Amino acid sequence: MKIKTWLLLTYLLVMLLPLAGGYGLYVSINAYYQDKMVEEYFENRVELNELKKILQNPKLYGAGASFEPLEEAASEQLEITLYSAKGEIYYSSNPFNKKGNLEVKERLLKDLYEFQQSYQSFVYKEPVYSKNEMVGIYKVKFLRTEWIEMVNNRSYLVGAGLLGLLAIIYGAVIYFLNKRLNKPVKELMYQMRAYAKGKMVKSDLYHQKDELGELAWSFKTMQLEIEHARRQLEEEQRQKEFMIASLSHDLKTPLTSIQAYAEGLGNSHLSDTERREYLQVIFSKADYMKRMLDDLMMYTLLQSPTYEIKRVTVDGAEFFEMLLSDYEQVCKEKGLLADTFLHVEKMYDVHPEQLVRVVDNLVSNAWTYTEAGGSIGIGAFELPHVPPWCYSFVQSSLTEKEGIYLVVQNSGDGIPLEECSRLFEPLYQVDQSRNKNAQKGAGLGLSIAKQIIEKHHGKITVISELKKGTAIICWLPARRE
Repeated sequence: MKIKTWLLLTYLLVMLLPLAGGYGLYVSINAYYQDKMVEEYFENRVELNELKKILQNPKLYGAGASFEPLEEAASEQLEITLYSAKGEIYYSSNPFNKKGNLEVKERLLKDLYEFQQSYQSFVYKEPVYSKNEMVGIYKVKFLRTEWIEMVNNRSYLVGAGLLGLLAIIYGAVIYFLNKRLNKPVKELMYQMRAYAKGKMVKSDLYHQKDELGELAWSFKTMQLEIEHARRQLEEEQRQKEFMIASLSHDLKTPLTSIQAYAEGLGNSHLSDTERREYLQVIFSKADYMKRMLDDLMMYTLLQSPTYEIKRVTVDGAEFFEMLLSDYEQVCKEKGLLADTFLHVEKMYDVHPEQLVRVVDNLVSNAWTYTEAGGSIGIGAFELPHVPPWCYSFVQSSLTEKEGIYLVVQNSGDGIPLEECSRLFEPLYQVDQSRNKNAQKGAGLGLSIAKQIIEKHHGKITVISELKKGTAIICWLPARRE
């Protein structure tokens, strides 16, 4: 149950239960009072009827009357008073009513023959006649001493019961409030303080089906996200450290060669041919270092979350024809058989320079791991038009119906599946012992290609089959009209 709903229900219970409990106590005690009142009424009525036999004697209202029967009948709860016809007191069992005092006749004659009931007493008044002449009036008053005491006791009982009910209700509310709200909040605060100090505290608080459970789940989700981000930062830091160490080592070798050949140029015994060879080596090593540093700068730039590739709309047929041109001639110069395939009709949003970098990296990678006499296929096409030279395992991977595919395929020993999944990691390189023609590079080319393709909202994968060959497949979405 939601805490909001629970608090509203609790509020209603706290408001209604005391009223219901008090009303219930009042009704039950009032019913008891009514029963006792009826019982008391009839008891006093019976006693009054017995007293009437004595009080209706006209002789009691004359001179020299004997009041002994009245003295025997009177008590602390029964008060008897006799009046003359003029309202003068003849006799009263109440010592505060002095004999001879006059009662106002109009008040005395009011409510005759009625058994008047009040909170404190039952009163009955009746005139007495002799020879059709009123000789006096008697008044009988039954004091309700026991009744009043019982009412007071019952009132205390009602008050005590109501206080007890309130204590139970509020005690239960405080208990459940502490259990449902206060205790979970303290537990959540403890978790937050512990996590701030780098400690992990186990808790099942997020299993609760209320707002605090949602808050605890949000906190747990935040913890998982922070831990994930922390692991990513640690991994990135590890990669950066590894990258710096690796590139420092890779740059050291060409620098050493440049230094050695530069010193060799100072030797006066070198022929012109040797000097040209030395210069060629220096230029080659310098170009290699430049490409490594360029890859490093591009990789760092692509890693930035604020870097966005600015794309332009191009005609697919024209742009991709330009993109794939000249690779066949370069492959022939390297002793490789090359096939290109182009079938593009739609318009695309691309960054031309970055896509040139992608294809250069992919083709360069294919050159590196293809033996002399092997074959390389380079294609840009839209389905259902597929290059005839595509391996069957490549064709089965072409699942997107819209958009363009860039495929660079090479023959060779292939790459194990476990290595295919790691090819896009920075600085990761396939075991170079697989190909004696392989030359060590920076190891950032495929990682850069992957990031560029993804910033074009595309996808890139590597598939391979041992003893047959490898293909890198890029897919880019067509421009939306």
